[in-house]
Amino acid sequence: MSVVPLQAEALRRVCDPSSLQFSDTSSLTPCDGPIGQERAIRSIKFAMSIHQDGYNIYMAGMPGLGKTSYAVDIARKYARLMPVPDDWCYVYNFEDPNCPVALNLPAGKGREYKKDIDAFIKVIEQEISRPLGGEDYELERSQILKDYRKKKDEYVNQLCTIAAQRGFRVKITTSGIYFLPIINGEPISEEDYNLLDEEVKMELSNLSEALQDETADIIRRIRDIEDEAESALKEWEKETALHAINTHLDTLKTKYKAFPGVMSHLENIRKDIRDNIGQLIVDDLGELQQNTLYQIMIKRNREDRPYERYRVNLIVDNSRLNGAPVIVDYNPNYYNLMGRCDFENEFGTMTTDFTMIKAGLFHQANGGFLILHANDVLSNPQSYEAIKRTLRTKKIVIENIKEQMGLISVSALKPEPIPVDVKIILIGSSKIYHMLYNYDSEFKNYFKIKAEFEDQILWNDENVLKIARFIGGYCKKEGLRHFDNTGVAEIINYCSRVVQDQEKLTARFSEIADILVESETWAKIEGCRLVSSKHVQKAVKEKRKRSSRYDEQLLESICDGTILIDTDGYVVGQINGLAVVDMGDYVFGKPSRITAATYMGKTGILDIEREVETGGVTHSKGVLILSGYIGKKYAQDVPLSLAASICFEQLYGGIEGDSASSTELFAILSSLSDLPVHQGIAVTGSVNQHGFIQPIGGATYKIEGFFEICKINGFTGKQGVIIPHQNIRNLVLSDEVVEAVRKGYFNIYPIKTVDQGMEILTGVPAGERLPDGSYPPGTVNDRVYRKLRYFAEVTAKYRNQ
Repeated sequence: MSVVPLQAEALRRVCDPSSLQFSDTSSLTPCDGPIGQERAIRSIKFAMSIHQDGYNIYMAGMPGLGKTSYAVDIARKYARLMPVPDDWCYVYNFEDPNCPVALNLPAGKGREYKKDIDAFIKVIEQEISRPLGGEDYELERSQILKDYRKKKDEYVNQLCTIAAQRGFRVKITTSGIYFLPIINGEPISEEDYNLLDEEVKMELSNLSEALQDETADIIRRIRDIEDEAESALKEWEKETALHAINTHLDTLKTKYKAFPGVMSHLENIRKDIRDNIGQLIVDDLGELQQNTLYQIMIKRNREDRPYERYRVNLIVDNSRLNGAPVIVDYNPNYYNLMGRCDFENEFGTMTTDFTMIKAGLFHQANGGFLILHANDVLSNPQSYEAIKRTLRTKKIVIENIKEQMGLISVSALKPEPIPVDVKIILIGSSKIYHMLYNYDSEFKNYFKIKAEFEDQILWNDENVLKIARFIGGYCKKEGLRHFDNTGVAEIINYCSRVVQDQEKLTARFSEIADILVESETWAKIEGCRLVSSKHVQKAVKEKRKRSSRYDEQLLESICDGTILIDTDGYVVGQINGLAVVDMGDYVFGKPSRITAATYMGKTGILDIEREVETGGVTHSKGVLILSGYIGKKYAQDVPLSLAASICFEQLYGGIEGDSASSTELFAILSSLSDLPVHQGIAVTGSVNQHGFIQPIGGATYKIEGFFEICKINGFTGKQGVIIPHQNIRNLVLSDEVVEAVRKGYFNIYPIKTVDQGMEILTGVPAGERLPDGSYPPGTVNDRVYRKLRYFAEVTAKYRNQ
């Protein structure tokens, strides 16, 4: 049953620089695609080949695995093989101005149509807003008015004849027709009229009224002729202005005859110009006939301004694409996703119209790919619902978010929805995926493909070469010095240490990139052309040193006796356990003294940490397992009468995990057997009810943490750490620890059972169970068994009394 300490060669796996078939990374071709992610790549490519609804992709995995980079790369690869989607525009709705019309045109045609309409508006401004006048204008105008003037003159002559017979003369002004009395052969002036007697004035007034009644029909006919002449003149002016406009419109209609939406828009413009041209024509004084400057200024809506409603709002311009769009965004709030209607302040009033509609991410990615991060989406609750609604309805609806929430909206615009065809790639953690999958019944309908990225890859020749190619590609991309084969080998060693596995390497290439940059910096400081292993080692060491303040303070507290940790001698019921402290950017091992006290009673094992609520659920479970082990092994023929307490001394924070359960058991067995435990040997590992030691995490950090204490206190050659034998592959120890083991200063014991651990700790054989159920005298198990029988006998004696 004796356990042999591990040899130095088993404590870490080292990459041999001579096994790398290159001198430095400058000769290597950059790696294409993620390394060691075959499962995820297969899932993504499968999803890319499916065009049915719902086959969007959720890329799951830890940050730093290259998910976003790969998503962009593969999306662009497929996008190049896809057609360029249409351009999208919004134009004025002449029937309902609050509902702008959406127009789609082939890529590039949208920009062209907008440019053509802008040019057409300039034509309108030149033809309609140009003051009317000149010799040709006056000649044509006189010709139109000639017939009306002749008819009018006939009626005016009749009116003058009747008026003269009644003693009046006719005066025609722009304000009306008047009858002036004739006295002494001349029309009387206002001053002379005021000097007349009242009786004469009354008589003249009665005669004027009688004349007006007599000539009312003639006056009406004269006014009708004037109105007809004015209408005819206006119609002629409209036709004159419209002639040039219609010529340009016909040219545009010929150019865009293949697009029904554009044809409808142009025809609506023609009709609107004809219906409203009277408000736009400028007279020969250069002023608007129907609108004063004040009336124009007080217009509150941009759509009421001349020509603005004819413009084209190009919201999606795909003229520069060579395939489908690939859009990546890190701020997918609601308006960024769905688009929005902007506003402007006009004389204290917020206004908007179709020209202020802005495209969202769905518009930009329509016909292609939209890449988002789950954390960003879920931090905007309205965004997540908008994504699902858009995928469900297959339409992009631009609306004010306040309308969705039932609040008053400042915008009355409801742009026509645009059909959408987009494949979404959502990137996030596995935790978020499972949360959405289990708590949102709709999620599985819209993200049917999960691509799981591994955070660890196999350590094999293929992956080592790919990592070397990644290093070379990253150095070329960032302009860094290249790495020689010793530098690459050291990076491989670092990748193994990150995951604490001799058969795996980390796939978190963002973390590798950080070490590359820092290693290259040290090479630059030393003036070296290439980055070698010493620069990588320096970078790793300095990185740990920058964050090791708490670790150093802990070591100081142990050295000055503030925290009690013994690394030599033997003590009953006392042992050194090991834990891992994770500071986020820095992880280290921390020893803790664990003590146990045993006595007669029925309370079983009392976990002090659980009683004061500093122990977590998993830790409490590990303690409860101890009772099962002791009962199964030592209480088959006598009742278990045991009371015990275990405690992590000087631990004032929380503790979680069951990796100390074997350590706690060793302390209890030491107390029961009265056998002292070697304080120079620390223990980590969990245990099951059958006494088998189970693997734990952080073995490397735990060993190195205790090693530092032993180094400070002085090596005795008997110090070391007991670990589960399954954790041998997880050892990626520092050069200093490996060298100490090689020289015999420090030992690492891999054990499979509790009995093996007790033999190492006490130096006493554990003892196998004999056929009669007892154990060989003097062994660990015999001493424990006898102590428990004694407890049971004394307890029974007192119970009988």
